Amino acid sequence: MTQTALYQRLASAGARMGSYNGAEGVAAFTDPGSELRALVSGCGVFDLGWRARVMVTGKDRVRWLNGMVTNTIKDLPPNRGNYSFVLNPQGRILGDMYIYNLGESLLLDTDRSQLETVMNTLKRFIIMDKVELADCSETLNAIGVCGPPAPQVLASAVIDGSGLQPLEIRHVAGKTGLSVVRGPEQKPGWYEIWAAHEHTEEVWEKLAKAGAQPVGTEALELWRILRGIPKYGQDIRERDLPQETEQAQALNFTKGCYIGQEIVERIRSRGQVHRKFTGFEFPEAAPQPGKFEENGRAVAEITSVAQIGAKRVGLGYVRRETGLAGAKLTLGAVTATVTDPPFQIEWN
Repeated sequence: MTQTALYQRLASAGARMGSYNGAEGVAAFTDPGSELRALVSGCGVFDLGWRARVMVTGKDRVRWLNGMVTNTIKDLPPNRGNYSFVLNPQGRILGDMYIYNLGESLLLDTDRSQLETVMNTLKRFIIMDKVELADCSETLNAIGVCGPPAPQVLASAVIDGSGLQPLEIRHVAGKTGLSVVRGPEQKPGWYEIWAAHEHTEEVWEKLAKAGAQPVGTEALELWRILRGIPKYGQDIRERDLPQETEQAQALNFTKGCYIGQEIVERIRSRGQVHRKFTGFEFPEAAPQPGKFEENGRAVAEITSVAQIGAKRVGLGYVRRETGLAGAKLTLGAVTATVTDPPFQIEWN
């Protein structure tokens, strides 16, 4: 498994290492609970080496990629990005990614655990197109910061993130190979610094010196669940349909044809799918992830669970007719309340 660019630097500082989304990196520096608090109410800095980046070049890149994914590429302004799914012809989800228009190229940003599948799937559809895909994950690294004062922390590190719109890129003045990117609307307070390999450790040191608390992937996983953000391979699988995931920001219904588009459009025009992605709160105990039935009928499926402070929460799917916020469910020996994320947590 690939080690992140900061692996050796952070391991030597005493961090506990582990695997996450296809890469070896920092699991925790201290206590994941205190690191989560930094992400929510302070400012955390974290290694994003578990993300992979693919550069798409060639004169046909925009037209070709527009026909591969669920969101619009042809209408994507320079230095802006969006969230997309890659589907099979039956409309099932093969992967998810953020796609950015860099002007002379497009950049795909996904988990390392998805990289091989995404690359192989897309390459299979390059026929006569002038398109090239190149994995640039080792030369273009990323570090994240998250929390309410993140813009001020960035400014202290001489990185201007002020005024950025969600999924907008800004090249850092006077620094070749350094850019700052604001996260999507679903990730408030989230910024990423994309850096050439030789600048990665320097950027980390500056952000930590500026007051950001180092955070590992265990806290990031708790933050993800707290925000209600699904993870491919866990909350979104190949058997799932786009409209079941409730990720409307990944779909564009005016862009034209793409692989799987017929199924997505049929669902939109003829009626909704039978289940939806949502959150759950468990007042007494959280169940193990899995499907739950009642009288031979599927009631819900739990895909992620976490205990945050005294609160037990989860993500998963529920039938639409019984899945309104506030609905009470019995899942085996466990009771659950359907809750629209993000979850509200009271810190001690």
